Amino acid sequence: MLPAYLPNPFAAVFGGGKPIDGGRTLKDGRRIIGDGKTYRGLFSGIFFGVLAGSIQIWLSSKGFEILGVEMPAFGPNYTEAFKVVLALACGSLFGDMFKSFFKRRMGMKRGAPLPLVDQLDFVIGAWVFVYLTAPEWFVSNFTPSIMIIILIATPLLHLTTNIIGYVTGIKKEPW
Repeated sequence: MLPAYLPNPFAAVFGGGKPIDGGRTLKDGRRIIGDGKTYRGLFSGIFFGVLAGSIQIWLSSKGFEILGVEMPAFGPNYTEAFKVVLALACGSLFGDMFKSFFKRRMGMKRGAPLPLVDQLDFVIGAWVFVYLTAPEWFVSNFTPSIMIIILIATPLLHLTTNIIGYVTGIKKEPW
């Protein structure tokens, strides 16, 4: 999940600039997704997610282990593995943008908390993109028990990293 976990924090660190929605609103008068989703954030987030995944692919090819656990292969060859990593990175950011779209429809301001949805939007987006890209790989690697572990661990990791981002001044709110 590292290629899905890293894009959002890196998008926050390196984001800014022109918003993806260009400041446009829908008929409801609300922004499409808001100022928090920028091209610079999108591309930097994807870059760092893919970089992390590429490093994992390389480490896996060298037989690298951490505490006896092998690095994930992400696919049978580099091309397939790269597609999975790219899907994880892109899916996480698009999942977050999808959530922002609905938060704007609900009249919620940028940064307003939406418990659990804020912590799991990028996971669901990453899973959808990977499933659409490599369904066999998804099914064989995201077993029900692994998915449950991810759904439990991710909100805890998300809250911890957001508090760090808040304390360091990268984020305006700690959630």
